[in-house]
Amino acid sequence: MTVVEVNELTFTYPKSAEPAVKGMSFTVDQGEVFGFLGPSGAGKSTTQKILTGLLTGHGGQATVWGKEPATWGSDYYQRVGVSFELPNHYHKLTALENLRFFASLYRGPTEDPMELLDRVGLAEHAHVRTGAYSKGMAMRLVFVRALLHRPELLFLDEPTSGMDPVNARRVKDVIREISAEGRTVFLTTHDMTTADQLCDRVAFVNEGTIAALDTPAEHKVSRSRRLVRVTYRDGDHLSDKDFPLDGFADDPGFRALTADHHIEALHSQEAGLEDVFIDVTGRTLA
Repeated sequence: MTVVEVNELTFTYPKSAEPAVKGMSFTVDQGEVFGFLGPSGAGKSTTQKILTGLLTGHGGQATVWGKEPATWGSDYYQRVGVSFELPNHYHKLTALENLRFFASLYRGPTEDPMELLDRVGLAEHAHVRTGAYSKGMAMRLVFVRALLHRPELLFLDEPTSGMDPVNARRVKDVIREISAEGRTVFLTTHDMTTADQLCDRVAFVNEGTIAALDTPAEHKVSRSRRLVRVTYRDGDHLSDKDFPLDGFADDPGFRALTADHHIEALHSQEAGLEDVFIDVTGRTLA
């Protein structure tokens, strides 16, 4: 089932001569982790704000479950969760008090706040005022706050920003669990590693348009060098040699190398998402 459908979406901010979004079209299916990958100012956050009902006045069509977000009313926010890139907590309240307050705003059942805090490594800081939180801690809190009411659709903006690798992995594991349950994730990021690890499909967003849209694997294969790099032991040193991928198993040079040297590793020379993005758009993700 299609959850999000966007057709020829455009948006121009007041007093701006240049549109922030220029004719975007894409769909997001139920249970999918859909990635919006691009640098700051590419139009990612503007599109997300339209889809979360925070911006109106756009051209084209942007629907969620068949309706424009702004026409859903308050019912919409009982079904979607939003995790912002910039945390916005009540600093004089503890993490637990923040979650309990926001849980009270929902009509239906909510998750146990302590269980949510535990899942992202914040249980021991549950009774600490959030004004004392680091950015990474505040980001984890805003992430689980978006999960309180078990949303069917989750909008995440740079969900691992400011986190160390251990806590970033905790958040990524939760995102994978959400997708496995059949819930949908719309992930906005400029972090190609996060997009590669989590997303079923990734849209490359550049200057208000979608430059390319495909699975991470297809993106990388489309720009890969059809080579295999062989790392082998040459006396006391490690050396590398490249061979064509086509016919690699029967390559006489490779067979000779395996006969004379100990092979340490084999690596196909596929492109990374950032390499593909630069190739497609001509700019970096910074």
